[in-house]
Amino acid sequence: MSSIDLSRFNFSGGENAAPIEDLTRLPREDQQRLVLAGIDVHDDKVSGAFMQLNHADVHCTTRQEGLELMDIRAALKKFDGLPQYYWKLLDPDKDEITRMAREHLNGGYFVRARKGVKISQPVQSCMFIKGNAAGQAVHNIVVVEEGAELNILGGCATSQHSNDAAHLGITEYYVEKGGKLTFTMIHNWGDSTTVRPRSAGVVEAGGVFQNNYILLKSVGSLQSYPRIDLNGEGAVATFNSVIVTPTGSHVDSGSAIHLNAPHTRGEIISRTLTTGGTIINRGFIGASATPVKGHLECKGLIVGGGRVHAIPELDSCRDGVELSHEAAVGKIAQEEIEYLMARGLDEDEATSTIVRGFLNVDIMGLPAPLKKAMDEQINKLNAGGAM
Repeated sequence: MSSIDLSRFNFSGGENAAPIEDLTRLPREDQQRLVLAGIDVHDDKVSGAFMQLNHADVHCTTRQEGLELMDIRAALKKFDGLPQYYWKLLDPDKDEITRMAREHLNGGYFVRARKGVKISQPVQSCMFIKGNAAGQAVHNIVVVEEGAELNILGGCATSQHSNDAAHLGITEYYVEKGGKLTFTMIHNWGDSTTVRPRSAGVVEAGGVFQNNYILLKSVGSLQSYPRIDLNGEGAVATFNSVIVTPTGSHVDSGSAIHLNAPHTRGEIISRTLTTGGTIINRGFIGASATPVKGHLECKGLIVGGGRVHAIPELDSCRDGVELSHEAAVGKIAQEEIEYLMARGLDEDEATSTIVRGFLNVDIMGLPAPLKKAMDEQINKLNAGGAM
């Protein structure tokens, strides 16, 4: 994907936005945008909530002992620059995106589950952009200490009237021995939004990292390729992704797992569907230890035009590894549609039923209101590719 002109976006100013004590007071249209990014402002069962509006932390609350959640800039001050975590897994000079994120830190969050603390209810984190030519550069750090468990539901969205926005997101994940992190990210960007996340994580012995990613709405240009290193024996990483690209959307997305210790396991499962846009679907599993197991599955569906390019990669020079991959790109079989039509569905209903089964967001264990919103979006898919 070609480089972008970051100079046209505003990554400075606007830090004095007023705090929002009660997110239910957000304008209704903003609330609706956030629901499709996984954020239900009426959910009072979350263990913590964080919201970034352009360059300002406007809401941050925690409700459980052993959970730390704060603006990254406050955390850098409180913890003397976070020398253990800040820019340790990513090189700030890697590319123009990381350089801009380092030079213009607009916010982000620091979240930590303390040793042995099991946090059952999710932490809600929201990155929201309003205005035209707005740029947002954030840096997130997630730490799950030894034996702790943390579930983060992260949503990113632009307001209904935002135009030509850019989001640069740096995220570093640390899962210590026996810890478990489930990170679900839902995006609801606009037609002209440019999105460039840069993410990396490390998992120690017996740790578990599960990443779920959902994009069902249009985006101008998105490039994402998180890397997870399994550095401790018995560590596990799983990536599940569901991506839809309408006409005008260009998505270059994938993930990489490095099996660096014995008895580690990695799995990448992606479901992509184009209704006129372009999706480049990447996946990589590399093994430098043995015995290890890894499986990569990239499946794409074309409905009403568009392009799907699947690029699965397996890499190892060690005996005793078990790595496999499965990749497929195709269209809905006419006999499947005819089978469902023979049982009373019209053609659009049959198409939506097949698409829903193919995307299968049920595997991610989403909250009921979000699952309902996702089903409604999937039902809007039809043979013409409308969304």
